[in-house]
Amino acid sequence: MTQDTKKQKTPRNRYSIRFFLKQAFTSLWRNGVMTAASIAVLASCLVVLGAFVLLVANLNVNLDNIAKMNVIMVFCEYDLTEEETKDVEKAIKKLPNVEKCVRITKEESLKKMKEESGNAAIYDEMSGENNPLCESFEVTYADVDETKVFDLEARLSDKKNIPGIREIKGVYKTAKTIDNFKNGIMLVFTWFLVILFVVSVFVIINTIKQSVFARRHEITVMRYVGATNSFITIPFVFEGVIIGLLASVIAYGVEFFLYNYVGTTSLGSVSFVTIISTKKIVLPMLAGFAGVGILTGIIGSSASLRKYLKS
Repeated sequence: MTQDTKKQKTPRNRYSIRFFLKQAFTSLWRNGVMTAASIAVLASCLVVLGAFVLLVANLNVNLDNIAKMNVIMVFCEYDLTEEETKDVEKAIKKLPNVEKCVRITKEESLKKMKEESGNAAIYDEMSGENNPLCESFEVTYADVDETKVFDLEARLSDKKNIPGIREIKGVYKTAKTIDNFKNGIMLVFTWFLVILFVVSVFVIINTIKQSVFARRHEITVMRYVGATNSFITIPFVFEGVIIGLLASVIAYGVEFFLYNYVGTTSLGSVSFVTIISTKKIVLPMLAGFAGVGILTGIIGSSASLRKYLKS
């Protein structure tokens, strides 16, 4: 009894796997043009999806870095005396939410400009009394709460509150602007990705529908002899999965190349921009592409068979 059962199970399992894979690859090859179109459209969708995710991830990293730079630069009037400059410093230190206030002299600012400039000779004549820069302060705030930061900036900007301040520059507003820009990008890309996803599924459905139509008589015979819906469906699901995997591999290669190119050539030389290392995104990006590709393929293949399985 046990031996007979083993003899029955072994060939049936071996036959089903080989049969399903053979039918899937044969059908994909037979409908080569539509298969290539499905892979191309889905790969394009995945590239856009990957670019969107990587853009948002890098934006978040840089926003976090900006948030950590809890600094407001305060620039004084050009004609302040030493005593008036010290009064400005004392007034700043008395404000709420000020953790530290560091004075940067005109000479220090000029020296920094010389070091950062590729042609320091043009600054030689600006030393001493010819220095066109002003005294400034680097104000570090303790609490990054939005209300408290804006309150501090408002107090520093109020010339009646602290006479002698010409202007201030804070990174918090820049971070908020970038964050709003990111939200706008997310909204646009989300709708764009939904459209691409629907188009991808539609193309896959049409590809597999051609395969189903070419094998409609075979499917009818299988149903008459008692084949289950799952037995009929699995080869076509395999087709969708294969299309999804091929598209995800192509999309991954394109995305990886573009990310490296942009990161190393376009943004690699920009010191204040942080680019997430490719080592950190290799596996998540590959897994994400494969998951979305397989899911899209399964949805497309299942939807294309619905009509024939009901009839």
